[in-house]
Amino acid sequence: MAEDTEEDSKMPLLDHLVELRSRLIWAFAGFIVCFFVAFYFAEHIFAFLVRPLAEQMETREGARMIFTALHEAFFTYVKVAFFAAAFVAFPLIASQIWLFVAPGLYRNEKHAFAPFLIATPVLFFMGGALVYYFIFPLAWEFFLNFQTPGGEGLLPIQVEPKVDQYLSLVMQLIFAFGLGFELPVFLMLLAKAGIVTADGLAEKRRYAIVGVFVFAAVLTPPDVISQIGLAVPIILLYEVSIVGARMMERKRDERAAAEEERDAAIDDDDE
Repeated sequence: MAEDTEEDSKMPLLDHLVELRSRLIWAFAGFIVCFFVAFYFAEHIFAFLVRPLAEQMETREGARMIFTALHEAFFTYVKVAFFAAAFVAFPLIASQIWLFVAPGLYRNEKHAFAPFLIATPVLFFMGGALVYYFIFPLAWEFFLNFQTPGGEGLLPIQVEPKVDQYLSLVMQLIFAFGLGFELPVFLMLLAKAGIVTADGLAEKRRYAIVGVFVFAAVLTPPDVISQIGLAVPIILLYEVSIVGARMMERKRDERAAAEEERDAAIDDDDE
């Protein structure tokens, strides 16, 4: 009898582990498929990432990119495929995580977390679009201005970007902006959990601004354009988070007041 009870208590855990394994297999399989598809188009994806630099260098005769190791271009395309696959497969991976977690949540919890799952990739994409279409042209123009034509007794200083270093810089900036744009999701989750409040966020605004500029200085190249271009949108998103947290608190108070009125009405009916 004791053995049957112990076996019954172990089965739910085994079922959860089997479900987790199934979700991980689906997520990994989806990523692998996306990786091979992205690797097939890696050259075109890399050309897309290089386009802002190419547009800034198009007036320079003989402009080119180089690689100094035989395997450098190949592994650069592997990295391109990896990043592209991670971005494309994220909805599938997130959905598998959601399908694993959702059965253990109440209906109101599902409705509460679903918008954050949708907002996460959208905000990351917005951050990547901002850095690609606005920051890259300004930053590359800034860096290219350090070229010198040379002269009598002087050698010209010309840039010849390496493909792996360029990809690392591009992905660093895209990751920094994408991660920075996730700030409202993070703060709203904390506000929903009751860890932070709108008034508390407003009071700590000055410290948040300093932290944002430190974050921007660490994750971006040492140029003013990239740092300000990242810091200003994050500060604006911080203000949006305060407004969102205040709206969330107002809805929570209204819901609590409605429940109190309903309980009071029930008590009056019982009397």
